[in-house]
Amino acid sequence: MTGIIILAAGSSSRLGKPKQNLVFKGQTLLQRAIDAALNSACRPVIVVLGSDIETIRPTIADKPVQIVYNQEWNEGMASSIRAGVMHLQKVDPNADSVILMLCDQPFVSDIVLNQLIQSKSEKTIVACGYNETTGVPALFDKFYFDELLVLSGQEGAKKLLLKHRDAVKTVPFDLGSIDIDTAGDFEKLALL
Repeated sequence: MTGIIILAAGSSSRLGKPKQNLVFKGQTLLQRAIDAALNSACRPVIVVLGSDIETIRPTIADKPVQIVYNQEWNEGMASSIRAGVMHLQKVDPNADSVILMLCDQPFVSDIVLNQLIQSKSEKTIVACGYNETTGVPALFDKFYFDELLVLSGQEGAKKLLLKHRDAVKTVPFDLGSIDIDTAGDFEKLALL
């Protein structure tokens, strides 16, 4: 089974307010990410929260997800990856892979997530391809769990994608290049 970890613990410092709660097409960005995960074949659905948890958690209280609070969220993305993978190993020791996704890519869908699962094989990484690069959402076979658990600071999954290039399969996802980091990004999104 493939678990999924939605990384949503950051402080959205460039935006100045929690991007998790920005509303696009009637839902917050985090709600959209969760719905894509819930509609996919991934289980369990784990959401890692940190900064602004008191304003974000109520917006997803009705979602059947497992919320993990990352107390070390200010260290960077690596701490959220570690928290999510440790939780997955605890609740589903038989998980054979995990998808890491962000909450700020508004066009991730269950179709994209299921394509990642359908493309996996043993000891592979399956990443999305956009803007002549590979990135998240990305699926990691359990073979890579130990490496995910030793990431530190601002390191994200990209480090493993680069290190294990030969093991990476790519699923095309042009809209993956759209993510929300600034007010300008969100204004452009409204025009799409």
